[in-house]
Amino acid sequence: MREQTGYAGWGGIIGAAFLYLLLLFAVASIGDRRTSRWNSAPPRPYIYALSLAVYCTSWTFFGSVGLSAQRGLEFLGIYIGPILVFTLGNRLLRHIVRLAKSEHITSIADFLAARYGKSFGVASLATCIAAVGSIPYIALQLKAVSGSVGLVMEHYGSAVDPSVFIFGDISLPVAAVLAVFAILFGTRHTDATEHQNGLILAVALESVIKLCAFLTVGFACTFFLFGAPSQLINQISQSPEALEAFHYQTSIGTWIVQSALSAAAIIMLPRQFHVTVVESRSEKELRTASWLFPVYLVLINIFVFPIALIGVMTLGGNVSGDLYVLALPLAAGAHWLALVAFLGGLSAATAMVIVACVALSIMISNHLVLPLFIRRLAKQQAAEQRDLTKIILNTRRLTIIGILALAFAYYRFTSNNIHLASIGFVSFAAIAQFVPAFIGGLFWRNANGRGAMLGLSTGFLVWAYTLLLPTMAPENAAILRDGFLGFTALRPEALFGTNALPPLTNGVMWSLAANTLFYVLGSLSRASTPLERIQASIFLPRYVIGTPTLKRFRTTVTVAELKATMARYLGAERVERAFLRFEGREQRRLDPGMTVDTPLIRHAEQLLGTAVGSASARLVLSLLLQKGDASGARDARQLLDDASTALQQNRDLLQTALDQMEQGITVFDKDLRLTCWNRQFRKLFDLPDEVMQVGIPVSEIVEQLHRRGDISFTGQNSAIRSLAAVRRPWRINMKSTGKVLEIQSNPMPDGGIVATYTDITAAVEADVTRQKAAEMLEQRVADRTAELTRVNQQLAKAQAAAEEANQGKTRFLAAAGHDILQPLNAARLYSTALTERLGRSETSEFARNIDSSLEAVEAILGMVLDISRLDTGSLKPELSVFRLDKLMSQIATDFTPLAAAKGLKLRVVPSSIVVKTDRNMLRRLIQNLVSNSIKYSRRGGILLGVRRRGSFVELQVLDTGIGIPPQKLKLVFREFTRLDEGMREAEGLGLGLSIVDRIARLLSLPLALASTPGKGTMFTLRIPVSQEKVPADEVKNRRGLQRALELTGLDVLCIDNDASILSGMETLLRGWGGCQVTTLRSGTALKSYCTDHSRPPDVIVADYHLLNENGLDMIGFARETFQTEIPAILLTADRSKEVRQRAEDENVTVLHKPLRPAALRSLLSHFHHARQDNASAQNAAQ
Repeated sequence: MREQTGYAGWGGIIGAAFLYLLLLFAVASIGDRRTSRWNSAPPRPYIYALSLAVYCTSWTFFGSVGLSAQRGLEFLGIYIGPILVFTLGNRLLRHIVRLAKSEHITSIADFLAARYGKSFGVASLATCIAAVGSIPYIALQLKAVSGSVGLVMEHYGSAVDPSVFIFGDISLPVAAVLAVFAILFGTRHTDATEHQNGLILAVALESVIKLCAFLTVGFACTFFLFGAPSQLINQISQSPEALEAFHYQTSIGTWIVQSALSAAAIIMLPRQFHVTVVESRSEKELRTASWLFPVYLVLINIFVFPIALIGVMTLGGNVSGDLYVLALPLAAGAHWLALVAFLGGLSAATAMVIVACVALSIMISNHLVLPLFIRRLAKQQAAEQRDLTKIILNTRRLTIIGILALAFAYYRFTSNNIHLASIGFVSFAAIAQFVPAFIGGLFWRNANGRGAMLGLSTGFLVWAYTLLLPTMAPENAAILRDGFLGFTALRPEALFGTNALPPLTNGVMWSLAANTLFYVLGSLSRASTPLERIQASIFLPRYVIGTPTLKRFRTTVTVAELKATMARYLGAERVERAFLRFEGREQRRLDPGMTVDTPLIRHAEQLLGTAVGSASARLVLSLLLQKGDASGARDARQLLDDASTALQQNRDLLQTALDQMEQGITVFDKDLRLTCWNRQFRKLFDLPDEVMQVGIPVSEIVEQLHRRGDISFTGQNSAIRSLAAVRRPWRINMKSTGKVLEIQSNPMPDGGIVATYTDITAAVEADVTRQKAAEMLEQRVADRTAELTRVNQQLAKAQAAAEEANQGKTRFLAAAGHDILQPLNAARLYSTALTERLGRSETSEFARNIDSSLEAVEAILGMVLDISRLDTGSLKPELSVFRLDKLMSQIATDFTPLAAAKGLKLRVVPSSIVVKTDRNMLRRLIQNLVSNSIKYSRRGGILLGVRRRGSFVELQVLDTGIGIPPQKLKLVFREFTRLDEGMREAEGLGLGLSIVDRIARLLSLPLALASTPGKGTMFTLRIPVSQEKVPADEVKNRRGLQRALELTGLDVLCIDNDASILSGMETLLRGWGGCQVTTLRSGTALKSYCTDHSRPPDVIVADYHLLNENGLDMIGFARETFQTEIPAILLTADRSKEVRQRAEDENVTVLHKPLRPAALRSLLSHFHHARQDNASAQNAAQ
């Protein structure tokens, strides 16, 4: 019964293991079929990060617990290094990935070969070291699988004969299954740079499984399988073995060595380089891995030490510490947990074996097997057309089988007493031999292939002697005990007497020291070749070589021959696609018979490198060019060197030209990866060296600017979109430097982008300064506006008070004018009547003097009233269309006698030009000017004329007077201002030109003054010409006014409240040919007059102001009473628009006071003759 149960127990576990392997096949198959979906899916960065956990092998799952059971926390050393690399060294990782992508690198050996001039020797030696160093590591996985299966079989009984398995070991069939898996999903394409999606998906799944399995086992063992945690702590404190492990003190040197080895291994192990570098697709994946992978390492190790202590306390030395993870669930009877632990360990081992075999198969086939095969085929002309793609794939498949066979042999023939951790450290130390050449190639410009070869070979030999040999030799072998040839100083584990050092530290120290020494000496022993310098300039962007004269590269190899050669390794279909892409990028057509040139050779070399590695690709093309060289005198590899040198020189010439530009310039490919830049770009953005690498995505540059604070988090995607969009320039504010950059993107034919960057900080600062000045000005304006508002309010109040005062003044002037003009008017009427009655008697001269004096007083009062009306705005322009000649003839009539009286000649030049303005105001203005000229001229004359100036006329008044000094030209327009010269020449008040200036401004007519003292003065008035027709009533026949002014028989009704005015009016009118005059003083008297008379008067002459009545009302009453339109004249000193408008509406003629008798007589005569004409017409009609 026990045998049956045991067989069922271990058989179930073994069956579950093979079902698990079948699951891996299914997952990998799904991953390969759904490539496009996984490539763009959001989980892709997480799949990538989890695939990196292939680092956690059975060493982690089983061996870390075994190491911790002996040495406490020392196991953490192999995880400190990877965590530091992915956190602090993430920039270095990104740089390595970019280099690998730009150079189409397929493996760690290819990386080293590409750096050192695509050296075949470096690639081959690195491949040998990687293979030899990895075989013990793969053997470790087989040992872990075999040990776990053996433990299960032992636990469930020994009824099953071990011979059921080949060699009595289950690890061999497991290795066979893993070989099949690696062949199916790792050797599908010759292009080693193509992503193995199914393989990576399966590895990521295994990472999840082993993590969940280890956490489950750790949690169960720690919290409930062996009691509560408190009980476990008490038991551990009583166990000497557990306390010894707990208190174990690891030396600082051991921590440093283990951390350094693990840091190198996480990048340079073939499988780690493959998943980290070759399988990387984007910077986003690395960013995700920079936090997820360290978290993974912490989680998978969180229960290592507790499981180790529980195992030591519970199982002691009965079971190997490497198997505690599986033995504890079995000891506790938790069969399901044992199955979980077994599958977790199996997943840890199988993931490593699969990826390591794939990576090593690529390296061995590309750098060891294929070069030999290619050289052999080169000697066979018949093999030139042979398809080598299947040979490449079959070589890799056989290599996988061979690697697993060697690993199985190593596992079977080495000591079973070696712990898993010890085997792992041996492999880590072998891979660490890449460190000097790898790190030196990234930072030392003068490193070359000779130094790399010497360093690698020396370090590898020392490693093999000090670390590999002790694992393979018998435990008591003489060479281990006594040293080589009996020299104790040459004991492998204590070389040169370093007995105090642990064997691992001893081997690592001496191997790396020798490696580094010979690497440096070898590099210094010769100068770098041209190709090594070119590759150094790629790996170290700051490395700039000279720019000698460009060499020409010539060959007789045709495009068709090149395609045929490449198709043998890549397949015809893929080569055709690649050449079509090249034609599109280079914008040219490749005819089959065309000879190849430098860019095409470079393209072909990179393409071949994806399948056979950079060194083998160079060998293939070298052999092809050697055949195509008819002379055979030139070495084919030298041709390739010349081609690469020519390309680099072209690039250097372009770089030199770009560096001379004042603008920053970058070139991005169609995937927005940086391909070229100039010195000014780096200066403007101040980016670190690790960012300024060929192939870096624009997103990484933007992220760097974001980390520095130059771009906000929300602005990152906007900046990328703005750069990718070809549109108008946009700006970026560099907060770290304070610069403002203007960026302009332009498209390239291949879909890339050329971007220019201009520093516009000075212009922006000037704009900001102007803006601040404008804002300050606006603030000052606002302040001033507020102040002005306050002042304006005060002024408004003052203005209101002033307006009230002006209105009061206007009312006062009107009233005062009326009161003053009333007696003046009466006196003028009397003087005029007296003058006419006296005729030419002796006393008539006195009467004329009185009349002249009254006229002067009248003129003074008129000017004062005019100034008042102009200043208060009560005088409004009344525009009309008229001809200037009539106005000017009136001026001539009025002023010719006055000029002649002073011995002056007034000349008026007539003009028929039509203008539109206020006729009366214009006449008053001209009158003042002419009057002023006559007054201040002693001899000569006055000229009044018009000059046509386009759509304007210039009315000019010129005289030969005393003139005005230039400094006093503006003073003459001030009221009551008279110059000394003028005061000596004539009397006056200084109001004439003030009125002229006010009228000109009121009519919006520009007035100019020019004068020369002693010669004369010229006034110019600019008047717009009117195209309107002159109204018919303007063309009047004035012959009626020339008729005799007799007023015999005219019945005139005079209305005024002033008796003296009525008396003077009556005297004056009666003296004009026997008028019949009736005088009235009030409305009551008018009513009586209308009642007593049946016939209306011929004319009504009424004053406007009649105490509580006005003359217009009186006129209206009389017209209404007599039912006829009686001609009427309104006498008033009120010149307001309201009075004029009402009089015009009621057909009443207005004469302003002081009354001019001539004007009154003319109007009365006009009315008289009109009455007579009407009477004659009525008689004729009868």
